[in-house]
Amino acid sequence: MNCVIGRQVRIDRMKYDSGKPGTDRTMTAYTEACAWLSRNRRRWLVTGAAGFIGSNLVERLLALGQDVVGLDNFASGYRHNLDDVRQAVDASAWQGFHFIEADIRDASACGEATRGVDYVLHQAALGSVPQSIEDPSRTNAVNVDGFVNMLLAARAAEVRRVVYASSSAVYGDDATLPKTEDVIGAPLSPYALSKRIDEEYADVFSRVYGADAIGLRYFNVFGKRQDPEGAYAAVIPRWIAAMLEREPVVINGDGQTSRDFCYIGNVVQANVLAALTQDARAANQVYNIAVGVRTTLLELFDSLRSALSQRLRDLAVAPPSHADFRAGDVRHSVADIAKSRRLLGYEPTHGFDDGIAEAIDWYIAQHSR
Repeated sequence: MNCVIGRQVRIDRMKYDSGKPGTDRTMTAYTEACAWLSRNRRRWLVTGAAGFIGSNLVERLLALGQDVVGLDNFASGYRHNLDDVRQAVDASAWQGFHFIEADIRDASACGEATRGVDYVLHQAALGSVPQSIEDPSRTNAVNVDGFVNMLLAARAAEVRRVVYASSSAVYGDDATLPKTEDVIGAPLSPYALSKRIDEEYADVFSRVYGADAIGLRYFNVFGKRQDPEGAYAAVIPRWIAAMLEREPVVINGDGQTSRDFCYIGNVVQANVLAALTQDARAANQVYNIAVGVRTTLLELFDSLRSALSQRLRDLAVAPPSHADFRAGDVRHSVADIAKSRRLLGYEPTHGFDDGIAEAIDWYIAQHSR
């Protein structure tokens, strides 16, 4: 028996052609999981479905023949992301999608969205460090109160498992590299604190209510549908947009700040594996989701300039300018992904350069819209 939110149920068994999960060693854990899903229809809730990560999850699940409920209030997501998903999947797959426009701060909306759902992929959040410093109350209301609403709704609906987005920001001021899941420091922003509190709530729900929840600490995710606009846009789409406009990118600090940039395809894989894992040791844990490679901001600048130059021979990229270090940011970040490999079967399909090569055409096309 597997302990799940609200009751005890027998977990779905992934029955492959061999009759036993994992006996085909030529397949990765992810290809096995996708093969199983293509033969077994389940109902999923993706919160933040119109956002960058959420819309990519919706697209992949629909392509695998799943029923998907999307929940979003469009605070940071966009309707055109869902339009893109509709164009990316066939008409029959799109019929499996049901959208609810609502806010996770609304407990009744969370209850409606989780009704009849097998798995929840909780991505809805306010994800900006600077925004959380400017308005910590709103960040707490969405990221903490909204998360508790979702845990309660999932428990009432007897959802099998909640997989939720945490963040590398929880490592705070701890200088240890690489980052391992069991060593964290003091939070450096209200956003980081909110994600750490989410992890604590998930742990308490596990111990008190028998809940089944897995947290994924994302490290600097990038890829298609990532918003290049606004004051809080992520560095990669913001810099690409500036380069295409022939404007200088702004580097906060000396350029030696480093990050573990993770392509969206790796994040989608991790969510699917976390939802479907049958390993009892893997449940109610948190995992680093990254590549395990550190890239400085100066190296990032050179990589993006090179990728754009290969596509647009006449593009003249301006030299970068420098500004002060940004409040709440850590100096260096790189993940140890041994735990996610060992317990989830996670294996990044895209390194940093692979991800940029796959995503660059989308960034260029997005800019020309």
